[in-house]
Amino acid sequence: MSQNNVAKEAGCDPSALRKSRFPLVVLEIQEWVETHKGEQPPSVRQRLLKKRGKNRDLRETISDLKKQRDAAVGKLADAGLRIVELTERLADAQARLDELQPRAPVLKLSD
Repeated sequence: MSQNNVAKEAGCDPSALRKSRFPLVVLEIQEWVETHKGEQPPSVRQRLLKKRGKNRDLRETISDLKKQRDAAVGKLADAGLRIVELTERLADAQARLDELQPRAPVLKLSD
């Protein structure tokens, strides 16, 4: 309820209900509106705006999560490549070490 709605309901122009003309009526309307503020269900437009805002927030969250996922996948791919490179380097180093180390002959003990 508002002053405009009261004026329209009375069959008057909304601008006809002025504080200077009807101070007690306007004051009573304002008091009623203040005391019943939380009781009014949200309008269709307000519900729609709230839903749009929530959807926008969810889309932004999804977008952020996709970016984080893509960054993590990229880091994982880089780590996998690094592991392969280091494994190859280790195998090469082990092969060179085997070439440089003297080999002791294997002696078989006779009974």
